[in-house]
Amino acid sequence: MAATPAEQLKRVLKPVHLWAIAVGLVISGEYFGWNLGWAVSGTVGLLIATLVITVMYITFIFSYTELTTSIPHAGGAFAYAYRAMGPFGGLIAGYATLVDFLVATPAIAVALGTYLHFLNGAIPVLHTAMFFNVVFIILNAYGVKESATFSIFITLLAVAELLLYMGVVTPHFSMHTYLTNPMPFGWSGVFAALPFAVWFYLAIEGVAMVAEEVKDPKKNIPRGYISAIVTLVFLALGVMILTGGVTDWRNLSKLDYPLPEAIGIVLGRTSGLTKIFASIGLFGLIASLHGIILASSRQIFAMARSGYLPRSLANISHKFKTPHWALVVGGLVSSIFIYKFKTDQIIMLSVLGAVVMYMMSMISLFILRKKEPNLERPFAAPYYPVFPAIALVICVVCLIATIYFNLLMSYIFFGGLAAIILVFVLMGRHKIKLTEELMNG
Repeated sequence: MAATPAEQLKRVLKPVHLWAIAVGLVISGEYFGWNLGWAVSGTVGLLIATLVITVMYITFIFSYTELTTSIPHAGGAFAYAYRAMGPFGGLIAGYATLVDFLVATPAIAVALGTYLHFLNGAIPVLHTAMFFNVVFIILNAYGVKESATFSIFITLLAVAELLLYMGVVTPHFSMHTYLTNPMPFGWSGVFAALPFAVWFYLAIEGVAMVAEEVKDPKKNIPRGYISAIVTLVFLALGVMILTGGVTDWRNLSKLDYPLPEAIGIVLGRTSGLTKIFASIGLFGLIASLHGIILASSRQIFAMARSGYLPRSLANISHKFKTPHWALVVGGLVSSIFIYKFKTDQIIMLSVLGAVVMYMMSMISLFILRKKEPNLERPFAAPYYPVFPAIALVICVVCLIATIYFNLLMSYIFFGGLAAIILVFVLMGRHKIKLTEELMNG
C-alpha cells in the first residue's frame, strides 16, 4: 500500500541541512576515486578535465535548481522528465538516477573498508563495507531530521579534515613535482579523465530527492545548492592540486586511500598524525555513504509511489515516517555490488547514470520552458539558455568519453536500460498517464 495522506514525508529541513546533505553526498569524492584519473591523464591532464567538469556542474546546478524549486518532488529528475517528456522520459531519467545513487553507495562503502584496512591490516575490507552499509540503512530509517542533523555534524568534520589536510601538505608542495610527466597521454588522456573528474561532484543533485522534506523549498533549496557548490569547488581543486605536488602521481593513481598515503609520504607512515588523519578521514566517507543512502531511498520511494517500481516500496514507516522498504532494497543492491565489482568499475557505472540523468534534466528544462511557460519558477536558471546548453554539451562529451573508455560497464548500463524499457512496454505502463495524484501517491 502506498503512502496515505497521513503518511507523508515530513517538511523539517532548513538550508543548513541542505548544505550538509549536498556536501555530505559529494565529499567522499575528494577522498578517493578522482586519483584514478591520474593513471589515464597525469596531473595537468586531470586538472584540465576537472576544470571542464567544474564548469559543467556550475552551469548544471544553477539550471537544475530551477527544476527543483518549480517541481519539488522526491523523484527529482524522474518527475521533471516525466512532466516534460512523458512515460519514457520519466523511465530513462529514473533508471539513470537509480544507477547513479545505488551504485555510488558500494564504492564509498568499500573505500571505508580500505581506509580501516590502511589503519589495521587485519580489518577485512568487504566485511567492513557491509557493516557500514547496514548501519547507515538503520540510521536513515530512524528519521530524516535525525539523519540530517547527523549530516551536519559529520559533514563539518569532513570539511574541517580536508582543510587540515591541505594545511599539512601545502608546505611540502612542489610545482616541479606537480609538473613532472603532467600529460603523458596528451589530449586523449584529458578526454579519458572526464568521468573521474565527475566523481569530484557526483551526487550533489541528490538534494532534489529530499525536496518534499524541506521547509519553504522554493527559497531554501537554492540557498542549499549554491552554498554547497561553492564549498565543493574549493575543496576539489585544493585537494587535487596540492596532492599532486607532494609526490609522483604514479604513487597514488591506483589506490582507494590517496590522502592518507600522501600524508604518510609527507610525514612518514608511522607518524601519529598520519594515523589520526586516516582515522578522521572516515568522516568524509561516512558523510557521503549516509547521504547517498538517504537520497537513493527517496528515489526508489518516488518511483514506487508512481507505479514504476513495486508499490510496496513506497510504504512509509508509521513511527518514523521514512521509506523503510526502499532503504532495505537499496541496501541489498549495494551489497551485490560490494562483492561483485571493482571500485573503478563501480565509479564508471555510477558516472554513466549521473551523466544520462543530467542530460535528461537539461532537456526537460528546455522542454518545460516551451511547454509550460507559465509554470511558477521561484528560481529561474541564470543566463538561460546559455547555462543549460553548456551543461548539456559537456554532458554529451562526458558520456561519449565514458562509453569509449569503458565499454563493459557501458554494455551493462545500456543493457539494463533496454531490459527495463522492454518490461515497461510489455506491462503496458507506457499507456498509463500519471496524474499529479498518482505521481504523489
